[in-house]
Amino acid sequence: MPRQNASSAIRRRGLMLVLSSPSGAGKSTIARNLLEDKEMDLVLSVSVTTRQRRPSEIEGVHYHFVSTREFERLRDSDALLEWAEVHGNFYATPREPVEAAMATGQDMLFDIDWQGTSQMKDKMRADIVSIFILPPSMRELKARLKRRAEDQESVIEMRLTNARVEIEHWRDYDFIIINDDLDRAYQEVRAIVTAERLRRDRRPGLFEFASGLLDETVA
Repeated sequence: MPRQNASSAIRRRGLMLVLSSPSGAGKSTIARNLLEDKEMDLVLSVSVTTRQRRPSEIEGVHYHFVSTREFERLRDSDALLEWAEVHGNFYATPREPVEAAMATGQDMLFDIDWQGTSQMKDKMRADIVSIFILPPSMRELKARLKRRAEDQESVIEMRLTNARVEIEHWRDYDFIIINDDLDRAYQEVRAIVTAERLRRDRRPGLFEFASGLLDETVA
């Protein structure tokens, strides 16, 4: 009788899926689709931020919204894996939930910018799969920011200026997705996750599995 679900039963270390993009390129939509996809079984790393909450955002779901003083306390107590200042506000990844997830083989999703990605790579490079999402054009990026209707014109112009700085760092990522079609971009991200989960160095349980195959006798 063939083994049932042998691959899924092999012990595996969790991976850290990092998504970055200029604001408006589609990162948040792709991240939301990944989290809603039960087959992906991803848990979101909820960032800490000092930015004001938008009307569409929920505390503890999109971000943990904190004061600047509280942020500084977390940073100075080494409770953050990475932190960055973006558009005049601070963002960071809390350490404790990440370490707990990795230990149990749970994959985590990180919606962070290039500064945070760089810091995390310095600490946990082998665990990270980094994807940078590009817009098809700067004209389309501006149109998407306007359609979102959540920011004033001056904020949109600041985001477009910062987008050029962010795009300069595309070479630092493992994979690049051009989001000119959301469905296709999502399927490309999904394929990357599936392949990365099968990497030998992410599956310490393969040693035991392969040894068992070699020791198995066939009648």
